[in-house]
Amino acid sequence: MFDPSAARRQPFVEIIARFASEDGDHTTSVPGLTVHRRSEQAVPSCGAYRPSFALIAQGAKKVTLGHETYVYGGSDYLLTSFDLPVTSQIVQASPESPYLGMVFEIDVAKIPPLLALLERHGATGESRDDPARVSFEASASEQRGMTVAALTPELEDAALRLLRLLDRPGDIPALLPLIEQELIFRLLTGPHAARLRQMAMVESQSHQIGRACAWLKEHYALPLRIEDLARRVSMSVSSLHHHFKAITAMSPMQYQKQLRLQEARRLMVEDKLDAGSAGHQVGYESPSQFSREYARQFGAPPLRDAGRTRRSLLGRLAGEPEMLSEG
Repeated sequence: MFDPSAARRQPFVEIIARFASEDGDHTTSVPGLTVHRRSEQAVPSCGAYRPSFALIAQGAKKVTLGHETYVYGGSDYLLTSFDLPVTSQIVQASPESPYLGMVFEIDVAKIPPLLALLERHGATGESRDDPARVSFEASASEQRGMTVAALTPELEDAALRLLRLLDRPGDIPALLPLIEQELIFRLLTGPHAARLRQMAMVESQSHQIGRACAWLKEHYALPLRIEDLARRVSMSVSSLHHHFKAITAMSPMQYQKQLRLQEARRLMVEDKLDAGSAGHQVGYESPSQFSREYARQFGAPPLRDAGRTRRSLLGRLAGEPEMLSEG
């Protein structure tokens, strides 16, 4: 049976397959754009996702944030609006039909000018008195820093033109800013506009949580006092807890723990540190506590998991480690 959505994805498949000819995560000549290929389903891996728009041309992927799981494939896109530590897994891929995807990082600084335009004229260019204009008020469900949504024809068209710049590198300086603006515009006029608006507004609580996330990323190895973090981002302790969990699906302590464990795993796999040294370097004072929390997170004690992960990485043909992949 003819699948029109598969036919629309075929140009994506062809371009990504050419620029990601081997398994791995590949940077491109378009700033902020990476393309990704996997020829087999993979074990769960960890990484930190940045604000980005991700699209799968072929295959499917599962991303876990806190205790929430998002599964998306060719008819969807993944929108990430904050720096978030996640666990991801390729769940549909084979040598005959490899997983192929693209990720484009969102420059948050590009959002406010478009927001100003939309709020002056509305999404359809009408006056701000038009009752049909886009609403940017964030509901409780819209606060989460990650979501999966249906890919619209307009967003799909802009994403394809972004990919096609890879075949015309001379066009990148002139056309990339226009296509980037259109992609952000399409996201801002889509069902999850509130997420992007909140992350870009300096006075918003979401922006304050973004500052808290940035501080934790830079200082994950330090002891965490919630009162100090709340004071640093000008929030009350109760407000920080409430909004942090609404956006990241975890508490600040859980967020820090994810960052610590992910970095410890990287240190053991890539730098070949022993478990005690890795745990100490990321801020654990108790080796037994580190081992318990690591096993709970990754399903095996540190040395066993690190050895398994290292063997898996050595078995790949090319590309960046899966644990760093966003695609």
